Amino acid sequence: MKLSTIANSVAPSLTRRLFNLAKNYPDVIDFTLGDPDVQPNDAIKKAACTAINNGKTRYSQNAGLLELRQAICKKYKSREGLKYDPNSECIVTVGAMEGLFLALLALLDNGDEVVIPAPYYVNYVQMVQLCRGVPVITGEESDNKLEIDIEKIKRAITPKTKAIILNSPANPSGKVVSQEKIKKIAELAIENDLVVISDEVYKCLIYDNCSFKSIVSYEGMRERTILVNSFSKEFCMTGYRIGYVLAPHEIIDAMVKLQENICACAPLPSQYAAIEAFSSKTDYSENMKKIFSLRRNQLVYGINKISGLSCITPEATFYLMVDISKTNMNSIDFAERLLESVHVAVVPGIAYGKNCDGYVRIAFTLEAEKIEEGLKRINSFMVAFLENKK
Repeated sequence: MKLSTIANSVAPSLTRRLFNLAKNYPDVIDFTLGDPDVQPNDAIKKAACTAINNGKTRYSQNAGLLELRQAICKKYKSREGLKYDPNSECIVTVGAMEGLFLALLALLDNGDEVVIPAPYYVNYVQMVQLCRGVPVITGEESDNKLEIDIEKIKRAITPKTKAIILNSPANPSGKVVSQEKIKKIAELAIENDLVVISDEVYKCLIYDNCSFKSIVSYEGMRERTILVNSFSKEFCMTGYRIGYVLAPHEIIDAMVKLQENICACAPLPSQYAAIEAFSSKTDYSENMKKIFSLRRNQLVYGINKISGLSCITPEATFYLMVDISKTNMNSIDFAERLLESVHVAVVPGIAYGKNCDGYVRIAFTLEAEKIEEGLKRINSFMVAFLENKK
């Protein structure tokens, strides 16, 4: 049987590769996946169970339950002052992943280019390729390895460019893109008639009162921005597979048609759980943010005490980029040796762009005791490594 060119072109990510390798070690401390160990609030779990027990396990509209779309749009109007029509400018998707894919599928023709600033989320590149587009990575040779480079984005735009993917707060860097850079991206989009796909799944995890303003809010951007978000991070609902997209009606219309032919709709019990998450007067996400803030501080302090390693404090997300450049190892070698030696799994930085090969990513989605054990093991690995270098 001959597989398609697209099927053959897709490779498993380094994140999943290290995650899979980690399964060979029963005592592993696994820092690979951005999959929070914190449980959703009991009311969210109860809403899903009640839906199942009440027989609400069939199909919804392709765009998702209107009640959920209304809750999403109401939340955005009250929280960010952004007004969207739940009937025509909102779609519920199977996680933000499907939302991104549907958006690209709705936009791209064969050969259309999509600018992806590095460092970037691992699946962007292959999603663009699956939609027969051309990913154009910018900033991989930048000296400031964890910051997006506006000048390189500008130089990457050609007559074939259709869109820019903007991820802020950013996975893997943990950085919030500055308002100055957001404004410049908006200006480039308007000047070149481009669409911006704004992946905002981590804006629920911003620390220390760091400011965030969506690119949608800038003049002229409402009509050319596809805003992608998810319940996975804000409410620790990764396995529920519920995301959503807010965009102009012509984009949403196309995405709804495509969704009918891909998965029909998002899981109905999960949609009822999402209604509870967004409709409740309780801010379920605040407790989660406190938990991850403490873990972040624990990791930053611990890593910066280890000889040969360093990190900066992430402004957002639950990811930490650890600078391993003093070891003179590339990120794959470091990650594999760390796993083999002390059974700690991290993601090689090169997964997020060539400029990140001097880093590994740690997801602090484990409880404090496991983080502490992980730090001890990483320290013992570095002590042995530095001793052998003498």
